[in-house]
Amino acid sequence: MKIALDAMGGDYAPAEIVQGAFRAAEAYPELHIILVGQKDKILEHAPGNTLKTNMEIYEASEVITMDEQPAAAIKKKKDASIVVATRLVKEGYAQALVSAGSTGAQMAAALLVLGRIKGINRPAIATVLPTLKKGKLLLDVGANPDAKPENLLQYGIMGSIYAEQILGLENPKVALLNIGSEEGKGNELVRAAYDLFKEAPFNFIGNIEGRDIPYGMADVIVCDAYVGNIVLKTIEGMASSLFELIKEKITSNTPRKIGAMLIKPGLKEIAQTLDYSEYGGAPLLGVNGTSIICHGSSKAKAIFNAVRVAKECVEINIPEKINNSLEII
Repeated sequence: MKIALDAMGGDYAPAEIVQGAFRAAEAYPELHIILVGQKDKILEHAPGNTLKTNMEIYEASEVITMDEQPAAAIKKKKDASIVVATRLVKEGYAQALVSAGSTGAQMAAALLVLGRIKGINRPAIATVLPTLKKGKLLLDVGANPDAKPENLLQYGIMGSIYAEQILGLENPKVALLNIGSEEGKGNELVRAAYDLFKEAPFNFIGNIEGRDIPYGMADVIVCDAYVGNIVLKTIEGMASSLFELIKEKITSNTPRKIGAMLIKPGLKEIAQTLDYSEYGGAPLLGVNGTSIICHGSSKAKAIFNAVRVAKECVEINIPEKINNSLEII
């Protein structure tokens, strides 16, 4: 299996991307990692300026930055690393791609180069959120802020398949994110989607509220990208600020510092549970290929785990599973 890794995308590229690639190449010797980008810059961060035997560099001279208009950029920069990586998947040279670069550019490249699965109007970015009942899936978190009811229905179908096949959740519980749990609550979009979900071929449990998410009340939480992105970044910010506050308070005097030593292992486990890098990247569901979107601030650990996610998606063949499910409906 070949995984194309956008070596130039992300806040810490190419250094952290290359480090993550080396970790993945070592942990999964059966994989072949393709580092896509500027060869000289990539080799600067390779130990001894050499790669492992299951790695290679595929030259791409251009980079799309975060502040560029995505659709225009991928048309103008034909040799950008994210465009080249996506093209490798389209041509069959690689089976998946991973990038921590511009989400918009990766979205645009996937739509223009890979295309949508038949029956899917809009793709969705699905991310795993840590909860008290392990990781749960939230989608859409960035692909389509102006969704229609039928889009949300398709997100529910794709999310249910992903949760079952990748997260290992049997008959996953699917819910709509709303301002109240009762039927009839919410805006026009969610109310219309609710009616569609009641007839859908998955385990729909109704509406849940934002406060229900951390308790793992649903396995798959469906919303439009405007709401999903706000929820995702709020949770990330709350987790980060909470640990900063805990660290400040438990080390404020000597007795507390002594107590902190005793609970340190537990705090490390909690921090690990809430760490987005443990979950790697978020798949772009609904396109004809495996495209894994990483946080822009991803470091080596997150890149390593994103490669793992890409590997699992290819092994299960998520696009084919989605396509087959849509044909049955």
